Amino acid sequence: MVGRDEADHARRGRIDDVFGEVLPRTSADERDPGSDRPRESSDDWYRDNRPPHHDR
Repeated sequence: MVGRDEADHARRGRIDDVFGEVLPRTSADERDPGSDRPRESSDDWYRDNRPPHHDR
């Protein structure tokens, strides 16, 4: 027997397959503003989050 949560998840997946994801699952204030741009290297995150006092 499939649980209700599993059935809901499967239904949402089928709807997203047909129509695409119309509304994001998280709001804009829950997402990182730079998360949409691709990272050039794995060190980009460290450079972006480097504290100002480390520049000296």
